[in-house]
Amino acid sequence: MPRMQEPRIDAADLETWAKILLDHSLGGIASGERVMIKGERICWPLMAVLERCVAQAGGLPDVCLVPPNNERGRVWSATMAALGTSEQLHAVPEWHRARYECMSKYIEVLGAEDPASYASLSPAQSQALASADRPFVNRRLASNWVITLFPTPAFASMEGLPFEEYVRFLVRASTTDPRPLQEAEQRLAPLFDKGRSVRLITRSPQGRELCLTLDIAQSRAVLSYGMRNFPDGEIFTSPDARRSAGEIFLDLPVHYSGHDIAGIYLRLVQGRIVEYSAAQGEKHLAAIIETDEGSHRLGEIALGMNPGLERALKHPLLVEKVGGTAHIAIGQSYEESFVLDPSSEVGKQRLATLEAEGVFNNSAQHVDIVTDFRPGGAGQHLFVDDCELVVRGGVWVAP
Repeated sequence: MPRMQEPRIDAADLETWAKILLDHSLGGIASGERVMIKGERICWPLMAVLERCVAQAGGLPDVCLVPPNNERGRVWSATMAALGTSEQLHAVPEWHRARYECMSKYIEVLGAEDPASYASLSPAQSQALASADRPFVNRRLASNWVITLFPTPAFASMEGLPFEEYVRFLVRASTTDPRPLQEAEQRLAPLFDKGRSVRLITRSPQGRELCLTLDIAQSRAVLSYGMRNFPDGEIFTSPDARRSAGEIFLDLPVHYSGHDIAGIYLRLVQGRIVEYSAAQGEKHLAAIIETDEGSHRLGEIALGMNPGLERALKHPLLVEKVGGTAHIAIGQSYEESFVLDPSSEVGKQRLATLEAEGVFNNSAQHVDIVTDFRPGGAGQHLFVDDCELVVRGGVWVAP
């Protein structure tokens, strides 16, 4: 097998990166804890350090190597999604299910050798694959988990950057202490906790002012400073899936399943997306929205809070964290946006009630799309109730 181009990353940087993921994001590794470490072979330099550190801590590293034709290690590859029937896609091997059930912590190292190998799926095939994989996404979300992004030539090409420049950018962002982000997010948390609505005012390419209003009366703020994604930096919550209304234009491109989607317009009535378009990748946007009933609704509203990510790259893990941006997500709500402890009996009962009422949204999809509120972006104004937030020094503040 030909040797893949690997980035030149100092061993000390890999150690720092792994230490942040294991100690900060996952809260350390206890003896006997089973930790899934998932990623493609091209991400092995970081995965190998993670495996060693977990073993040295007394944990049980379950290394899950993902084939290059499988996006993010889904239950099936692109080949199976293209050729398999619905019955085949839902005939998940018991060992696969058991592997997810027995893990206590989860690290996913994103990084693709060849994104084109799964970009050729039809919308219907992508939807079927997302549906079959959703139970395992839910199991991952119910565990203690973190996702990071490893630099690969394919992703550098996707961003239009020389590989070495992309490596430097990503390694710097991934070895910087994430804890200072917490302070800026904590200053905004009370606004979201007490707030009843978020209004986003954006401008379309035709110059028309658009307003989208989201109901957050029943949700709570969640601070993200390296505990789930890394690099990180966002404050987020989930809106009432029944009550989002209005229009929005989202100008920053995002990369989804091997395709770019950019220039997105949405119109919502009573929480449901009733009209949509995209200047680029519209059929892929349609595939996302038409997956199921829940993918016609929104599952997240968030503010990007990382001033160090000054360049808005297309990968979803990065673009949504850029300080001075805001993003919404099509699809699944976050449990922690409504209850402090989703695993407690009280939390489970509360979530069941909210789901029955239609406040909590279920979907096979959760796709973040982003508006730039920095100078020159489509974003014009953002309000939590009557308080307008502004961008200063690369972070959102309440003046």
